[in-house]
Amino acid sequence: MPDPLRLVVAEDHALIREGLVRILRDLGFDVVGQAGDAPTLEELAAELRPDVIVVDVQMPPTQTDDGLRAAERIRSAQPDVGILVLSQYVEEHYAMELIGEDPRGVGYLLKDRVADVETIGEAVRRVAAGGSALDPEVVARMFGRRRTGDVLAGLTPREREVLALMAEGRSNIGIADVLGVTGAAVEKHVTGIFSKLGLAKEPTEHRRVSAVLTFLRVGG
Repeated sequence: MPDPLRLVVAEDHALIREGLVRILRDLGFDVVGQAGDAPTLEELAAELRPDVIVVDVQMPPTQTDDGLRAAERIRSAQPDVGILVLSQYVEEHYAMELIGEDPRGVGYLLKDRVADVETIGEAVRRVAAGGSALDPEVVARMFGRRRTGDVLAGLTPREREVLALMAEGRSNIGIADVLGVTGAAVEKHVTGIFSKLGLAKEPTEHRRVSAVLTFLRVGG
């Protein structure tokens, strides 16, 4: 049996942090460190080298975006660490800043999702495995601001649905479950998306990332 994923949790409100730690431990994760401010988070990340960091956007010392900035610096210093950012509000620009040029190993969830044990557990596992986990509300906000005539205009409505679910970090099987279709149908839509976005000739491992980045940037 593999060792449990090692996590550092950063949240300045003690009760929220304790509740989050309890949820994560009940899910089988090993919470090896806790931080109440951004500088402490960076120190623990450097010392403990966790698999995943779960961090609030707004933290001391300034209570603005210190948690996000710390996460960006940690990601730069430790590219293999998964980053799951929690936010009180839908802020697309925060998600885009964190993602940068590569959504792999990055998650951005609203704090409301913490109560959904299955969702936060799945998000932690996704980012640890190098996947992405974007909050559906963030994706929906981006999707709602699409412009006619943009690079996605050639996609069918179903292909747009599939691409939006890809941006949330769902696998083809996960997309099939949400849409109530077969895995083969999803694969067909994904192939169509790659073709229409001009990604058919890219290496297989790059195409999904490139498609998601295209989705996030258009109108972003």
